[in-house]
Formats: sequence, C-alpha cells, structure tokens
Amino acid sequence: MENIFLKRLEFKAFEEDSVFSKIEGLNKFNSLNFKKPITFFSGENGTGKSTLLEAIAVNWGFNPEGGSINFNFSTKDTHLDLHNYLTVGKSVKRATDGFFLRAESFYNVATYAENIDLDFSEYGDKSLHHQSHGESFLNLVNHRFRGNGLYLLDEPEAALSPQRQLALMISIKKLIDEGSQFIIVSHSPILLAMPDSQIISFDKDSPLEITYEESMPYEITSLFLNNKNRILSHLFAE
Repeated sequence: MENIFLKRLEFKAFEEDSVFSKIEGLNKFNSLNFKKPITFFSGENGTGKSTLLEAIAVNWGFNPEGGSINFNFSTKDTHLDLHNYLTVGKSVKRATDGFFLRAESFYNVATYAENIDLDFSEYGDKSLHHQSHGESFLNLVNHRFRGNGLYLLDEPEAALSPQRQLALMISIKKLIDEGSQFIIVSHSPILLAMPDSQIISFDKDSPLEITYEESMPYEITSLFLNNKNRILSHLFAE
C-alpha cells in the first residue's frame, strides 16, 4: 500500500438542477477507496468515467487538458466543475511525479511541450509531432514518467494497437514497482487484465467494484471471439 497516494474520494451532494445529477454513473456516487496501485474506471460512454478522472486531475493540480502539474495552457475551456464537489483523501507519503494523459488532447500537450522547449530526451529524443501517435504516447510514458508518481490515463488504448497495449502494460508494471499509482479509464479488455488492479464499473446504478471477468469489455470480446460467425450472421441478417 506504500504507493497509494490517492486513497479516497468523497462527493458532496449535487443540486437537483446540476448536470452531474443527470449522469447515472455519478449521481449515486458517494465515495470510493483506492485499494490497489492500479485502478480502472470501465463502463459505457456517457457514464461519467472521464469526467470523474478529469475532476481528480484538476483537484490534484493537473491541467484539465493534460500534462504535468507544471503544464499551464488552455486551447478550449470545456472542462466541467465536478472537482468542486470532490474531496480527495491523500496519503501521508507524497508523490514526486505525476502526469495526466488524455489520448484526445495529446496533440495539444505535445504542442505545448515543444513551445516551452522541453528537453526531447524526455520524449524519445525527438519531437512528439515527428512520431506516430502510438510511438509518441509510449515514448512519453517510458521517458517522462519517472516513478513514485500519480499517473492518470484517459483511454490510452485510443492511441495504441493491441501490441502496443501489451508494451504499455510492461511500462506500467515497471512504474508500479518504482512506487507509482495509476488511475486509468479504459474500454480495453487487454489493459483491464493488468494484475494487482481494481476495476470500478460505471455500468451499474452506482459505481461498483467488479472482477475482470465481470467487465463488459471482457464479456463482449469473449462472446464475440467464441461465437464470431453466429454473431456476424445475426448482425447482418436481412
């Protein structure tokens, strides 16, 4: 439990007219304890996973669009104020590193990094814009994430092939061994299989801890792979 920097979340009650009271994954969310060095938020689109991760990031001091605590830029002010309803329980031990990484705004993070002339050795020795999306994403994790940190990843699989997702799992394991904590929003049945992790499902009436085999990405992928012809025939039946 040494590398659990973020130990607990608690929510204040939402006003009836609040936009958050209409999001099923959030409107019955009272508290959450982080028990493992890796926590996954999993669930259908629109259930509040990424919104909650962004609120955690802002509460921790990260830029809403991504980056480290030292990144200070805004291309569009679209983040919600969920962090105002959130109370964060921190460990006595402090993280010495951290990063909020969003696949959807990765281009903006890369542009900001170049504009302030950050050392490219932290990003694979060349401009992030001169690398493929997946290559730059992995290079940032491998060269910029220093360990003993809190790392928030929002749907990293959007930038990564299945093979590169396996490579990311190796990098995450190394950083966990160096005392880090990860909170990851993911639909990937590959990433969700990470050992020593907890999965919080947003597909229920309120967020609920589930096993890997109970996760929707695993169930749907397993069903499809084991019944491919029958499912395709049903989908395309006239």
